[in-house]
Amino acid sequence: MNRLSGKVALISGSTSGMGAEEAKLFAIEGAKVVVTGISKEQGLKVVDEINSRGGESLFIKLDVSSEDDWIAAIQATQKSFGKLNILINNAGVIERHSLNSTTVLTWKRVMEINSMGAFLGCKTAMPVLLKAGLGSIVNIASISGMVGVGYPAYNASKGAIRALTKIVAMEYAQMGIRVNCINPGSIETPMFDTAETEVAAQRVGRIPMGRVGQPIDVAFGALFLASDESSFITGTELVIDGGLTAC
Repeated sequence: MNRLSGKVALISGSTSGMGAEEAKLFAIEGAKVVVTGISKEQGLKVVDEINSRGGESLFIKLDVSSEDDWIAAIQATQKSFGKLNILINNAGVIERHSLNSTTVLTWKRVMEINSMGAFLGCKTAMPVLLKAGLGSIVNIASISGMVGVGYPAYNASKGAIRALTKIVAMEYAQMGIRVNCINPGSIETPMFDTAETEVAAQRVGRIPMGRVGQPIDVAFGALFLASDESSFITGTELVIDGGLTAC
């Protein structure tokens, strides 16, 4: 308890899945949480759950591919909570197409939401994080950005997030802002549920720990990287995949 006491966290894509789990866990640990996403209905459900348990949170609609939305979200966070200490770039989409069937529009959509969304989050939040004195950014990438299995647009977008993490971490290392990323494997979220059943079963069969991950598994990793417990960690990657990439 209270590992994030006194801190304010904004989590993109936190209306469901990993982001929602992160929001609820962060609130339990004492943070004031800004829940963001496209669906106001889903976002308010997360906020209501947090607030009903004694936490403090609010919902802000955010299309992470829109710079104007990011600017508005950061401003609203400052107005409501006075500061920002933690940014979790969690929002993402997947398009399951081979190279041959990936259209330019598909490629652009995945890149705009996944990699550009993380870039805009880092860029617009940075002045506010710096003003707070110490801050932590956690970008949610994927093991798909590490290995040659998956789908071109998605893998490339997650590889871009890994590279973005390292360069931003180096740029702000002496300014009190830590930047790290998490590379989840197969996690049981609405995105995972839409996967083809046969492909999903094959993935589970290859995981050494014998199960898919749960959103809370990633949330605990994000909590560690967001908290002061990781005060000497920046520019690194935390792999949460049940041992899959160790094979």
